[in-house]
Amino acid sequence: MDIRDLTADDLDAVLDNRKRAFGPLSGSDAETWRQVVLPVLPTGRYIGAFDGPRLVATARINAFTQWWHGRPMPMGGVAGVTVAPEDRGRGVGRALMQAVIERAADLGDAVSALYPATTPLYRGMGWEHVGGLTRVTLPTEALRALGAGAPGVKLRRMGPDDAPELIATIGRINAATRASGPVCYDERLWRLWLAEDDDFCYIADDGFVIYRWSGGDIEVDSCLAESETTARALWSLVGSASSIAKSVTAVVEPDDPVLWLVRERSKDEIRQTRWMFRVIDLPAAVARRGFPSGVSLDTPIRVEDPQRPANSGSWRLEVSSGEGAVTPITGTPTTGTPAAEAGPAFGIGGLSALFAGVSMATLRRTGLVSGGTAEDDEALDAAFRCTAYMLDYF
Repeated sequence: MDIRDLTADDLDAVLDNRKRAFGPLSGSDAETWRQVVLPVLPTGRYIGAFDGPRLVATARINAFTQWWHGRPMPMGGVAGVTVAPEDRGRGVGRALMQAVIERAADLGDAVSALYPATTPLYRGMGWEHVGGLTRVTLPTEALRALGAGAPGVKLRRMGPDDAPELIATIGRINAATRASGPVCYDERLWRLWLAEDDDFCYIADDGFVIYRWSGGDIEVDSCLAESETTARALWSLVGSASSIAKSVTAVVEPDDPVLWLVRERSKDEIRQTRWMFRVIDLPAAVARRGFPSGVSLDTPIRVEDPQRPANSGSWRLEVSSGEGAVTPITGTPTTGTPAAEAGPAFGIGGLSALFAGVSMATLRRTGLVSGGTAEDDEALDAAFRCTAYMLDYF
């Protein structure tokens, strides 16, 4: 089996594999898909596994920006993973994901995330469940009423030329809210999405909303605002359809302000789509992550990463003044050193889960960490604990 970059000549075979994996695409969706992937081909972010001339598996590594405690870093968003039905069970998926890890590292992606169709394959390659995409259903009339508290907020329609301003707005909000997990597309993709005829896109000085009709109701892709007044203005704009649409289904943060702004909230109708996360380059990921400014940490940790040995070994983990770093510990005995002195030991999945805010208590109760002390656990929790979420499905 040969794994190589895909070319434009491979796209018909890619679409055939995709149809067999996920079901058929409509003609318009297939055309949009081609618009998305064609510019990706020269970048090395779309790879395929071949058995002779026959394409048997594919994976795309999207170039995203992801925020962790308000700081951005390059993230490889894995999507379009397919294995031809007749080739499943032959280890093709594992070989392909090993190539994805190596390619993501070569491309400079510090971390990676994906929405799994199956957990065992990705968990076996170092990804772990850490967060969710949350959808809430709200009464449209309750949103319309929020406009009374939003005087003077100026909203205007967005189009493709507003992509740079939208990207800057997302960055400011994620930094100000110390967000962990949300991603942002590059300008090319935002221009493509903002050109969609059926989407309604509005932007303010410190927020934006993107929504559409879905049957007789409203579907909100995202609504972000840095201030209360802008949040009220954006949500009330969506709610202005209350004479026709009775409900709004929206992708929101787990603790989204709208859940506190609506007057009546006796019960929540919430659904989650879970996503998985992996550290690709441990030193780069820690250096680019944000941390609470009041937390200090200096502890040894041990990491085992069979798929990327550069992450394996003993490390000194330091956090201070909102910054983090890991440096290799050399000369540490591999045997005979008490576990408490050697520090907590993680497989790469457990370390990735800690990075994304999963508590040490949870990691211990699931066998994803061993060794270390209770004091190590408290310090690591203080440094890494967060609620990881995404607002985009890919």
